[in-house]
Amino acid sequence: MPTTNQTRLTESAEPNQNHQHFKVFKPYGFLSQFVPESRKKKRLLGELFNFPDKTMAIGRLDHDSEGLLLLTTDGMMSYEVRSKGIEKEYYVQVDGAITEEAILQLQKGVEIGINGTKYLTLPCKVVKLDGEPQLPDRGRKIRDPRHGPTSWISITLCEGKNRQIRKMTAAVGFATLRLVRVRIGDIHIESLNAGDVVTLPDFDAALNR
Repeated sequence: MPTTNQTRLTESAEPNQNHQHFKVFKPYGFLSQFVPESRKKKRLLGELFNFPDKTMAIGRLDHDSEGLLLLTTDGMMSYEVRSKGIEKEYYVQVDGAITEEAILQLQKGVEIGINGTKYLTLPCKVVKLDGEPQLPDRGRKIRDPRHGPTSWISITLCEGKNRQIRKMTAAVGFATLRLVRVRIGDIHIESLNAGDVVTLPDFDAALNR
């Protein structure tokens, strides 16, 4: 069943459309899937809204990551979006006062581990944000501010390895505390709150494809 206080919908897709598409603000603590994993009692996307049959997430966000997630009933659209190298932008809160040197390292690419193999990340866009961005409350405290300063950066990638951003910031000495995806292509998180669901009647136009 959908939540009662955090689900919003725009006008539904045109009746003659065969497929439906959605954007969701995935809350912290949810899995980016509909089918539960064995022996794990994690919250799933189906709790946010009564999605149509065969709805699937395009890509994923980790259990402890938040923000923009696209869903569709069109398997071909899901494949195309994942295979086209579309930009994905994240706001990242890191532990400590991040340095220009660390930002330059992230921009150029850093070595991380993927399935036991060393991988050099592709060059990407990284900028330091001025202050804390306007985001919904995570619902769980990050850590006590008395433990030291934190920084916010924007990272824009065209790839998506498993837990890539967390591994990247750790590689330059700044652990990720909070990770929120805010954009995929030309689709932005805008003013969504955690758990909100919005229909996307024109998915191609939204991605500027």
